[in-house]
Amino acid sequence: MPFFRLIHRFASPYKWLVGLNLLFNLLSTILSLFSFAAIIPVLRILFGISQVETTHVDLSSVTGIEHWLAAAKGNLYYLLSETIAAHGAGVVLAGLGVFLAVMTGLKCLTAWLANYYMVPIRTGVLRDLRRQLYDKIVALPIGYFTQERKGDILSRMTNDVNEVEASIMSALDVLFKDPIMITVYMLTLFMISWQLTLFVLVLLPLAGLLIGRIGRSLKRASKHGQEQNADILSQIEETLSGLRVVKAFNAEDKLRVRFNNLIDATRLTFNRINRRYFLAHPVSEFLGTCLIAVILWFGGMLILGNHSTIDAATFIYYLVIFYSIINPAKDLSKASYSVRKGLASLERIDRVLDTESNILEQDDALAVSTFTDCIRYEQVSFGYSALRPVLQDIDLTIRKGQVVALVGQSGSGKTTLADLLPRFYDVQQGAIRIDGQDIRRLRIHDLREMIGYVNQDAILFNDTIYNNITFGVDTSLPAPDGLSWEQAVERAARIANAHTFIMDTAEGYQTNIGDRGSRLSGGQRQRISIARAILKNPPILLLDEATSALDTESEKLVQEALEQLMRDRTTLVIAHRLSTIRNADLICVLHDGRIVEQGRHDELIKKGGYYSRLIEMQES
Repeated sequence: MPFFRLIHRFASPYKWLVGLNLLFNLLSTILSLFSFAAIIPVLRILFGISQVETTHVDLSSVTGIEHWLAAAKGNLYYLLSETIAAHGAGVVLAGLGVFLAVMTGLKCLTAWLANYYMVPIRTGVLRDLRRQLYDKIVALPIGYFTQERKGDILSRMTNDVNEVEASIMSALDVLFKDPIMITVYMLTLFMISWQLTLFVLVLLPLAGLLIGRIGRSLKRASKHGQEQNADILSQIEETLSGLRVVKAFNAEDKLRVRFNNLIDATRLTFNRINRRYFLAHPVSEFLGTCLIAVILWFGGMLILGNHSTIDAATFIYYLVIFYSIINPAKDLSKASYSVRKGLASLERIDRVLDTESNILEQDDALAVSTFTDCIRYEQVSFGYSALRPVLQDIDLTIRKGQVVALVGQSGSGKTTLADLLPRFYDVQQGAIRIDGQDIRRLRIHDLREMIGYVNQDAILFNDTIYNNITFGVDTSLPAPDGLSWEQAVERAARIANAHTFIMDTAEGYQTNIGDRGSRLSGGQRQRISIARAILKNPPILLLDEATSALDTESEKLVQEALEQLMRDRTTLVIAHRLSTIRNADLICVLHDGRIVEQGRHDELIKKGGYYSRLIEMQES
């Protein structure tokens, strides 16, 4: 059952809150029955429908629940008759009014308490679902996100999560509130007149069947609607990311047309979904009214023909209770619609949560904290798909302290070769070893802790300069060399040639740099990125040509910072500007996924091969 799966999955951490909600819902239902019970004596007094009992019965001498209830009812009517005789009917009516007000007040209080304990369940479910999704997203390998759209992932974390949260609450109401009310009311109806209640139970499944048929297609339509919402978010994200290109190519109208078509299609889909969703309430209300009409006819015929065990006043009480079932029944039908919609969103969320990472850590993975000898690529092959390998038979040794540069045309596999080292992807053939240990045998956290990364597009976050520089370290631990973290950050910034421009900003190191560092220039962003790597102080560096997108002045400052960063470290450099790697200890030339040449700059020039031709093309 979808209801029970949802409850078990999301509400189980809140058992005690669920228990309190159940308790107060039950009390609220029982108190509402006591409120309705005041109707019978009021009707008897107002209209003199029948004579009440005039003798008092000792309840302790009565056996059997049915006889005890009859005796208790007789004693109540005896008390009312005595009070009417002594003080008049007005006093009794006033007392019944006070009783009704008190019972209603208590009922409202318990109903509020039931909702009071529902609120932390609702907010907790939403928090838990978002936390699970976010934890999963940051744990998934990079390869997953090359196949998925950002907008679709954002949609699952926002629209789909909100839809599931609403469905969970509907399911909770269905299971913890409405069934209690319906069950208690139905038991009361059986006690009042089992014949009439059996007649009602014959009609109810027919109404439920009709309501169920109306909502059967909601799940499929809702899934399609959420996918369209994901398309909208994807286009918005792409537009914001590429706004300069859009304006440069005068493509605003083209994007407007595409976006308008998308939102028009989404509107039509949600028109169909919501029209069917809102059909639940009027259909259930109409069916409930039809049931009331049939019960009025059937019950009235029983009473008029003297075939019923209840009188007219009790029959009216019966109708009041039955009418009270209609609202929870309507809520039940709407909730079932909501759950169908939510299950479609839950399937989309589960496709993320159930995704297995192909970057696995062995149970007995080795802890590692130092790098002492070399990094070795042994017959490494890798491809993003089975159709075409990106790297083939790579043999490469990087000794401690060496600067090794990777050069070659775009698509030759340079970045992929570097990405294999921190296990952003796993090799498909061969092995990568650090100090003789296959990196798949090492703890992933420890492996990446030894590696610093500075890429061509400096990745910064919408936070302060200080927090961006300390992003890769645990500031709850002591800072290095007996410094405070503020001093360590400033030292890293000075080495990265960043301290001067940082102090020129409005709030220094506490200046917020905007989305992706948009308030800084390209060179400034890159120097912040380098300062972050310096503060981390890793023994191994991966540099994805950090200067290729900079102007001459910024390139000079960044290059100086990089030279400071590379000092006494093992560095793997992806080079686009070959002039920046002339002094590398080893240059590897990649072509079609293979290392076709390797050696120092002068050696490769003398060979007159691939590297020599690349130099000539850049200098011409």
